Amino acid sequence: MDKLDLSFKIKEKIRETKLDNLTIGGCSARSFMEENNNKTQPLIAIEFPYFVDNTYPEVLKKQWNATTPEQMLQTAEACEADIISVKFNIQENDIDKNLESIKLFLNKTLSKVQKPLILRGANNDAVDLKLLPFLAENAPKECIISFAQESTYEQIVPVAAKNNHIIVLRSPIDINLAKELNILSVDKGIAPERILIDPDMGGLGYGLDYGYSIIEKIRQAAFDGDTMLNMPIIAFIGEESYRAKEAKSDTFNSQWGNYEERAAMWEISGAAAMISAGADIVVLWNPQSVKALKTIFNGGQN
Repeated sequence: MDKLDLSFKIKEKIRETKLDNLTIGGCSARSFMEENNNKTQPLIAIEFPYFVDNTYPEVLKKQWNATTPEQMLQTAEACEADIISVKFNIQENDIDKNLESIKLFLNKTLSKVQKPLILRGANNDAVDLKLLPFLAENAPKECIISFAQESTYEQIVPVAAKNNHIIVLRSPIDINLAKELNILSVDKGIAPERILIDPDMGGLGYGLDYGYSIIEKIRQAAFDGDTMLNMPIIAFIGEESYRAKEAKSDTFNSQWGNYEERAAMWEISGAAAMISAGADIVVLWNPQSVKALKTIFNGGQN
């Protein structure tokens, strides 16, 4: 009996995006497969908020043991993560009075960081339309700017492109909307190689399932030759994981296990799922989660 050829043939590999000494994307096979001599590894980012406020989970406050962005940056630099992400969680009424302090933080503090950076907005259009162009113009080096979406890309994308940054484009768990936003953003001046796709996701249940499925669909379309969907994919796992009460509440029955371990496992399992689906970068909130995933992807070696 003839041996079946089960190798995976692709028409287009995932685009490579360069950031400092990192190569994002570039894979030519499904996750963890050896087909097509695929050698890419997932990248892990650690994210902390500019302001540690009452909404920040207590379990994470304990893990970071820090209250200022400068202190949290020290922990992030010591972490095994490949990329450091700062979320500028500014309130709409406070944006103008915080811009100068943010500029000082960018130029005095982040300019000394050796690892690549993600600069994130507040997930609020009214804030991000002002904040993200400001971050793009004042960033101390080439960064990933996150994120633009349908309602904001026209104002944010051209500034990111002009200042030679990589842009994250977020669309709501729909392959057609992701492709459309990529095309529209390219029309605004950003090169396809400077785009990261954020298909959005949920931290558990249907949200995680939908997120997994859409990443798979985008990745398959890319391999089938769609050059407007063959950009690297980024997934913001930490933010979604710690919205779940199971990860941020210690009020559950003791049978649920140790609270701190459960919170980390929630994030680790979500990140592992998205990487398996095809995510090139996962953004985490818990330094312990980074350590665990690095151990997994290093073959069990710390």
